[in-house]
Amino acid sequence: MMEDIIQRLTALEMRFSFQEETLEELNQVVTRCNLQIQQLSRENSSLREMMRSLAPDMPESPDE
Repeated sequence: MMEDIIQRLTALEMRFSFQEETLEELNQVVTRCNLQIQQLSRENSSLREMMRSLAPDMPESPDE
C-alpha cells in the first residue's frame, strides 16, 4: 500500500517536472515568435512607407 502511494507520487512528480519543462520551452518559442512578428510588422510598415514615397499617387490595393 505505502509502496504504491510512493510510486504514484514519484510518477506525479516526474509528470509535473516534464510539464514544467515543456511549458518553459513553449514560452520561449512564443516569446521568439512574438519578437519576430513585431520585427516583421515594423519591416512591413517601413516597406509600405517606402512604397508610398515612391508612388504617392498610386491607389492602394483593397487588401491594405
